[in-house]
Amino acid sequence: MSLASRMATWWKAVTRQEQLNGEIEDELAFHIEKYAEDLMRSGLPREEAFRRARIDLGGVTVQKENIRAAWGTRVWDELRGDLRYAFRVFAKSPAFTAIAIGSLALGIGANTTIFTITKQVLLDKLAVYKPEDLRLFAWTAPKKAVVHHSWGWWDRTPDGKTICTSFSYPVYQQLRRQNHAFEDVFAFKNFPRLTATIDNKAEAVTANFVSGNFYSALAVKTVLGRGIQDSDDAAPGSGPVAIISDGFWSRRFGRSPNVIGKTIQLNLTPITIIGVNPPGFTGTAGVQSSPDVFLPFSMAPIATPKWSQKPLLTDPDFWWVLVMGRVKPGVSDETARASLDVVLNAAVRSTMTVEKDRSVPRLALEDGSRGENNIGRMFAKPVYVLMALAGFVLLLACANLANLLLARASSRQREMSVRLALGAGRGRILRQMFTESLLLSLAGGAAGLLLGYFGRNAIPRLLSSSWETTTMNSHFDWKIFGFTAAVSIFTGLLFGLAPAWQATRTQVSSGLKDNAQSATQRSRNLTGKTLVVVQVALSMLLLVGAGLFARTLMNLNNTHLGFRPDNLVLFDIEPPRTRYSAPKDIALYRQLEERLASVPGVDSVTLSEVPLIADSVSNSDFAPDGLPQKSKDDATANTMAVGQDYFTTMGIPIRAGRGFNETDTETSRLVAVVNQQLVKQFFPNINPIGRTFTTDKIHIEIIGVSGDARYANLRDDPPATFYLSYRQQPKGEQSMTYEVSSQLNEATILPSLRSAIASVDHDLPMLDVRTQNEQIADTTKQERIFASLTSGFGILALILACIGIYGIMAYAVARRTNEIGIRMALGAQSNRVLRMILREASWMAIVGVVIGLGIAVAMGRLIASMLYGLKPYDPITLGSAALLLVIVALAASWIPARRAASVDPIKALRHE
Repeated sequence: MSLASRMATWWKAVTRQEQLNGEIEDELAFHIEKYAEDLMRSGLPREEAFRRARIDLGGVTVQKENIRAAWGTRVWDELRGDLRYAFRVFAKSPAFTAIAIGSLALGIGANTTIFTITKQVLLDKLAVYKPEDLRLFAWTAPKKAVVHHSWGWWDRTPDGKTICTSFSYPVYQQLRRQNHAFEDVFAFKNFPRLTATIDNKAEAVTANFVSGNFYSALAVKTVLGRGIQDSDDAAPGSGPVAIISDGFWSRRFGRSPNVIGKTIQLNLTPITIIGVNPPGFTGTAGVQSSPDVFLPFSMAPIATPKWSQKPLLTDPDFWWVLVMGRVKPGVSDETARASLDVVLNAAVRSTMTVEKDRSVPRLALEDGSRGENNIGRMFAKPVYVLMALAGFVLLLACANLANLLLARASSRQREMSVRLALGAGRGRILRQMFTESLLLSLAGGAAGLLLGYFGRNAIPRLLSSSWETTTMNSHFDWKIFGFTAAVSIFTGLLFGLAPAWQATRTQVSSGLKDNAQSATQRSRNLTGKTLVVVQVALSMLLLVGAGLFARTLMNLNNTHLGFRPDNLVLFDIEPPRTRYSAPKDIALYRQLEERLASVPGVDSVTLSEVPLIADSVSNSDFAPDGLPQKSKDDATANTMAVGQDYFTTMGIPIRAGRGFNETDTETSRLVAVVNQQLVKQFFPNINPIGRTFTTDKIHIEIIGVSGDARYANLRDDPPATFYLSYRQQPKGEQSMTYEVSSQLNEATILPSLRSAIASVDHDLPMLDVRTQNEQIADTTKQERIFASLTSGFGILALILACIGIYGIMAYAVARRTNEIGIRMALGAQSNRVLRMILREASWMAIVGVVIGLGIAVAMGRLIASMLYGLKPYDPITLGSAALLLVIVALAASWIPARRAASVDPIKALRHE
C-alpha cells in the first residue's frame, strides 16, 4: 500500500465518530507499525523507519485532537444553549415551575427521609474491623427445651421451633475455651439502666457488660486510655473499671482528657474510668446508639436482676449472655456451626440436668455484622411499608408533573415545528426536552435533599418518649446524598419520557398551521388521561392507607382500659442492690410510700412491679388448690406486686371481697386479689373468695376479685391476672414504679416529690418521670408514626391529584375550543357542555378509584397485622376514600368545565 493511500485510509478512520471514543490510539499505533514496515522494505533501518512513520503520521494525531476538541466544544455550546433556554422557559411560567419543584421536593424529600431511617435500621453495619466476618450465636430447639429461664430475644421458626440468642455464662465459657473454627469468641449483654453517681449527682445510664477479649476480638482501639482486658474479667469483682462512649464523654465530661482515672459510682460501687471509645463505635448491641458505659462481666453482680436465683456468672439455668465470634478465613459457616454444636451439646449436659422430655439446643449462626440488632428486627416491616408509601408519593409526583408537561406541550407545538423546519433533528428535540426535565428534577432533588436533611430526625422524634431520648440517631452521609441524586435523575427521566416522546412526534406541516393548537386530537390526550388515572389510583392507595392507620390509632385511643389514667404521675425507683438487698429494699419502698403520701397536693400514692400499658409482662405458674390441674401451657397467669392503695389510686373497682390493707404485712398470711378474667379461666361457676392457689411452690389465699384492666398494651384483651402485696415478696423487688395521684400538674408537684425522695436517700434518682397518659401514648408510637406519615402522604396525594386533574381538563378544554363552539352554535346548552366536561373527569376518577381499590385490597394483607379493630378491606375506609377522591376530581374539573360552558361560539369559530 502506498503512503498516500495509507494516509487516506487513516484520515477516514479519524473522522469517524466512533474513533473519538478511545479506539483512535490503537488504530494509530497499528498504522504506524504498518507504515514503518513499508519503509523498512524500501531499505530504511528499523529505528529510522519507525521515527519517520511517527513524524509522517504525527500530524494526524494533532488533527485528531483538534477534531475531538471541536466536537467537545460544540457539544458544550449546545448544552449551554439548552440550559439557557430551559431557564427562560421556566422563568416565563413561575407558577408551573414552583408547583413542579415543590411536588418533586416533597416526593424526593420524603424518600430521602425514609431512606435515612432505612439505611440505619437495615443497612448500616458495626463500626469495627471487617464486620461481615462476625457471627451472632443462637440456638434452636423444639418447644420443650432444657432451657427454662432466658433473658433476651427469642422467636418461633416456621416449623414451630424456638430460636433464641441467649446463653448461660458457663456455656459461653466452654464455647470460648473449645473453639477452633473462630478467631475468637466473645460475649456481651446490654443492661438498660444502672444508677450512676457522678460528682454527687445521681442519674441513670445505660451499660454494656463485655468479656475481657471484647475489644481485642473486635480490633477496637480507644481514643483515650485502654480497652477492657482479660485481666479485668478474671473473677467476680476483679475489674472495677469502665470505658465510656464518645457521646457520654462529650455530654457528661465536656470531652476533658482528665476523665481517665476518674472514679464514679455505678449502683453505689466505685468504678474507675480507664478509656473512651472512638466516635461511631456503638458496641455490638446495634448500630443505632451506644451504651454509656462498658464494664467487664466480672462486675455483673452489681446489676444482678431480681429474677436471677443465683449469681449471674455461675447460674447454669439462667440464659442471658449474647455470644459472637469472628469466623476464620476459609472456614464456612456450616463447618463452624457443626464444630461448636458439639461443644454446645457437651456444655449443656455438663452444666444442666437434662430431663427425659426436654431437648438439648442446637447451635445456629446468624449474621453479626449489625450486632444483636433488636431495633432492626422490630422495625424492619414498618420501614419496608414506609419505603413503599414514600415510593408511591414519588410516583404520584412524577405522574402529576408528566401530566403538566404534556399539557404545556400543546402550547409548544408550533415551537417544535419551527425547530424541525429549521433543520433540528428529532434527537436534538429529545435532548432539549430531557434537559428541561432533568433540570426540574435536579432542582426538586436539591430542595428534597434539604427537606430530608432537616427532617431526618422527624421519625426518631416520633419514636421517642417524653421521658427518655430515642435510641436512633440519624446520620446524614454521602450514601444518602448519592441516593437522592440517583432518585432525582431517575424521576427526571421518568416524568420527562412521555412529554419528550410527544415532542419528537410533532409534524412540521400541521404544527405550522394556524389551527394546530385548536385541532381536536383526542389520541394525543390519551396519554394525559392515562396519567390522571394512574394519579387517582396511587392517591386512592395512599388515602386508604391513611384511613386504615388513622382509624387504628383512634380505635386504640378509644379502647376501654379498665382503670383511670388521668392525674397520675409515674416514676421509677431502682435502689442499688449493694445497699438495698432483700428485705431492705421492701422497707425502703414502704418508707418512700409513706413519705410521698404526706406531700401536700398528693391525693394518694401506690406502687407496682411494672406500670400498666408499658409493654412489660410478669407472669408465673398458677394452680388452684383442690381443682383439676390444667396443662402446663395453660396453667400460667400474669402477676403484679402492688401497694395496698393500688386499686383505689388506679381506679380499678373491687367486684367482690376486698383489696389490700394495713393488715397485709410481711408477717401475715399470704394473700392475693384476682381479676375477673382469671376467675373465668380458673374458677368457672365457683366463688374464689377464700380459696387458695399455688404459684412458685407457695400457697396464697384469694381475698378479692377486681375488675379487668388491660395489662401490657392496648391491643390485647385483659389477661388473667393476680395481684400480690409487694410487702409479702420474700425475694424483694429490684425496681418499682410509683403512681402518684394529684390534681396538681406534673411540673408543680415534681419538686416536692424529689425533695421527699431525697430526704430518704439523696442517691436515689427519680427515673423515667412521666404521666400515665404519656406512658400509654408511648406504646402506640408505631401507630402514631404511620397515622401521621400516611395522613401527610394522603393530603399530598389529594393536592397532586387535584392539580393533575385540573391541568388535564384545562388542557382538554383549550384543545376542544372549536368543537365546543360548534356544539353551542348548533344549539347545545351551557349546562350540557358543563355536564360533558364533568362526566369526562368523573370517569377518569372512577376508573382510577376502581384500580386503586383493587391494589389496596390486594396489598391489605401486608399490613393486616399492624391494624387494630378493623380489616384491611374495611368498607367505611374504602368507601370514604373513594368518595373523597371523586369529590376532589369533580371540584378540580369544575373551573375548566365552567370555562367550557361559557365559550362564545362566534369567537370559537373565528379562532378556527
